[in-house]
Amino acid sequence: MEKKEYAIEVSGVSKKYKLYGRPSDRLKDSLHLTRKKLYTEHLALDHVDLKINRGETVGIIGTNGSGKSTILKIITGVLMPTEGTVEVDGRISALLELGAGFNMEYNGIDNIFLNGMMIGFSEDEIKKRLPDILDFADIGEYVYQPVRTYSSGMFVRLAFAVAINIDPEILIVDEALSVGDVFFQAKCYRKFEEFKEQGKTILFVSHDLSSISRYCDRAVLLHKGKKLGEGTPKTMIDLYKQVLVGQEPVMPGDMPNLAHDEDIRKKAGGDVEKKEKEVAGTAELKYGNGSARIRSFVLRDDKGRETNAIVKGSVCEIAMDVDILKDIAKPIFAFTVKNAMGIEITGTNTMAEKAFLEEVHAGETKRITFRQRVDLQGGEYLISFGVTGFEGDDFTVYERRYDALLMTVVSDKNTVGYYDMNSAVTVEDAAGNI
Repeated sequence: MEKKEYAIEVSGVSKKYKLYGRPSDRLKDSLHLTRKKLYTEHLALDHVDLKINRGETVGIIGTNGSGKSTILKIITGVLMPTEGTVEVDGRISALLELGAGFNMEYNGIDNIFLNGMMIGFSEDEIKKRLPDILDFADIGEYVYQPVRTYSSGMFVRLAFAVAINIDPEILIVDEALSVGDVFFQAKCYRKFEEFKEQGKTILFVSHDLSSISRYCDRAVLLHKGKKLGEGTPKTMIDLYKQVLVGQEPVMPGDMPNLAHDEDIRKKAGGDVEKKEKEVAGTAELKYGNGSARIRSFVLRDDKGRETNAIVKGSVCEIAMDVDILKDIAKPIFAFTVKNAMGIEITGTNTMAEKAFLEEVHAGETKRITFRQRVDLQGGEYLISFGVTGFEGDDFTVYERRYDALLMTVVSDKNTVGYYDMNSAVTVEDAAGNI
């Protein structure tokens, strides 16, 4: 059979629920005992379109109640849409709510066979995959105990092991990885990378924005049942953060290409640094309620010179001037450092540093300077600035300027990961002689 263009195609899908005030109202409505409307309607999904390419890893993000789990259930056939169509081309393996598809009274082995047969495998095919499933789950003799005796961590280990070892073409996961321990999560994400290399399609919901940034080719943002946007993980995460603080979302411009050649940068000198400032500015996203305004910001090297290039291991200053436009009780001044993928590497703020916990008044200007040693690996990073605070129990953004400043860390020694641990190394013989 010829493969379709998309692995998953969702067209105009809506899901409407009837919400009843009392169980008796549901009964009356189902039996048509009254003409009176006994329910209110809740639109969980509102005409959502979504196309997932074959071999693509796509993350779905959004606040609670945005429709993330609902759309996964419709794609997997657990729910039927009220309107619209869904076309899936490929064998799906889904890990949705804990407990879905498992019989709590059966032991782990029985549930492996039960789930495998539900997906369409024969008993012999499941037997061939059983060693891989048990090895991945790694729950020992508990696999012979009733599933109702499992901890949530053990349960998700077994469920995920089944889901990924039955050779799916499409893997769908709904937030389940947050239950496992860090070692199991690392194992699962390694499997994601293996699946990506094999050209399989992955669709998953997660509140872990770092995982969305790192593993997804694309992200989709849902809000109150509607698709608010789709695009690069970095762009959608920035949009999502605006939604989280109740801001009207502002779509940032396209992310510029931040790749530069270090040799060219050394030859070009200041002209490159000037250009980098312009490039960083084109990527900037700014929003807030207007109670404060970040007037300017700057990066200085260990000689106090304004620059965009910092030598690894040296001390730098990250500073901003902030105009206070309305009285604010205890504002929080912050900066964060992200890589080009949008993953937050590090950052701090005046509250975390216990550096400033005072009221400020309209008309004042504050200069905030963060001074620190830079042990990030050589490469390019984007610095964001923010002025936030709490009004009662509500977290409020006065102004944020995402990806406002480009910082290039120049290094002649890069180790593994994001930052250098500055290890002191000794090598001795068996007698303890160096």
